[in-house]
Amino acid sequence: MTPIKIYGVPFSQPVRSVIWLLLVKKLPFELVPTNPGSKGENGSKHPSFLEKNPSGTIPCLEEPDTGYTLGEGHAIMAYLCQKYGWSDMYPEDIQARGKVDWYLNFHHRNIRDASGMVAPKIRKDLNIPELAQEMARRTFTAGIKTLNDQCLAKGRFIAGDDLTIADLAAYGEIGQLQNQFTNIFDFSPFENLQRWLNDMHQVEFHDEAHVVLSELGDISEDAPDMDTIRTANINAFVAIQNVVQGFSG
Repeated sequence: MTPIKIYGVPFSQPVRSVIWLLLVKKLPFELVPTNPGSKGENGSKHPSFLEKNPSGTIPCLEEPDTGYTLGEGHAIMAYLCQKYGWSDMYPEDIQARGKVDWYLNFHHRNIRDASGMVAPKIRKDLNIPELAQEMARRTFTAGIKTLNDQCLAKGRFIAGDDLTIADLAAYGEIGQLQNQFTNIFDFSPFENLQRWLNDMHQVEFHDEAHVVLSELGDISEDAPDMDTIRTANINAFVAIQNVVQGFSG
């Protein structure tokens, strides 16, 4: 069976979440570098890519053996769990699954706004208005307060006491802001969330899935140049590829 393909770059938050799931489950896959927003040959707005994912976003999954393609990170993770029977990560019990689905819906316009704080640091040329940045911070802060005060006060992980794709999706956004990575948010007021972040660090392949952030480092003061971002993505790609080769062997 030909390994599945995942189109994207490691710096993308939802791409990292999908990659981490595949690494945890030790499923061989090919990561196809795809430049988000570009109309170039390897871009997500190129006509050939739009045939696979009409929204022109990353990640995108492709099954070479069947020709099936699917966009959106949450949809991809849910599909993979159902296809391969990973019920530990996406429960078969409808009530337990409902709690995972709740988070996957809550994520957008809440936790996903973490990227609204990262983007202005990475792309100062976009001149993102201060008001938009402040709104993103407020929305994100309210979102993690909900997780801290409700979900993580009741269970070890977001949907209960077991790790699920809800946690992988959330960490893609929340985890990137930690002081050992981009260092652009103070989590000290959120005790339960801090405990959860520490627990997530213990999940297998955490470091390998987040090489791009380790390479990029602290961006709280100075924006990285495009060469730095490109190098971080390349080094992350190599690290991921090395792990996947071990699965195939």
